Amino acid sequence: MLKPILTAIFGTRHEREVKRVQPIVDAINEHGADLQRIADTDLRAQTAKFRQLIGERTSELEHKIAELKERKRNTAVAAEREEIDDELGGSDGRSGLERELRDVLAETLDEILPEAFATVREAARRLLDSSVMVTGRELKWDMVPYDVQLIGGLQLHEGKIAEMATGEGKTLVATLPLYLNALAGRGAHLVTVNSYLARRDSQWM
Repeated sequence: MLKPILTAIFGTRHEREVKRVQPIVDAINEHGADLQRIADTDLRAQTAKFRQLIGERTSELEHKIAELKERKRNTAVAAEREEIDDELGGSDGRSGLERELRDVLAETLDEILPEAFATVREAARRLLDSSVMVTGRELKWDMVPYDVQLIGGLQLHEGKIAEMATGEGKTLVATLPLYLNALAGRGAHLVTVNSYLARRDSQWM
């Protein structure tokens, strides 16, 4: 009895989630409109621009962490090693410089997400009607992410599960969070169900 009333007032969980991410999708679309007007060289330069911003935000912390790790390698004093461990990660892993670095990185990626996703979509748009060799076959590129696929990419970036049926563009959706998270230079991996799909999609995307 109560559930239908609450759903009528607040909407379904799906509707609430769409409402939450809609402003981000709108921001991606705004950036996308701007990116359509720039040259190919400027579009390629987006990656360097994003990496520079990430570097500016994280370089000081990364330098401190590297110094501490070097000190730890060079000391034989157990108490000093423990002190360095605490400064790096805290006993619970919820504090320390490494946690601070992860937080800064996550905030920065969330900040640049709309423009980064728009960059991927614009690159896909510019590939329309071109051909790409995939597992020895020539395929015509005909994919540009729709808004619903942008939402799927957002869900993956946030560590959530996005269920999509065959043919709804899971492979294309994965390029969005992969590009964004690879900008940090720490590696970004996509797990797929078999070696053929891994080979096919790495060539295709």
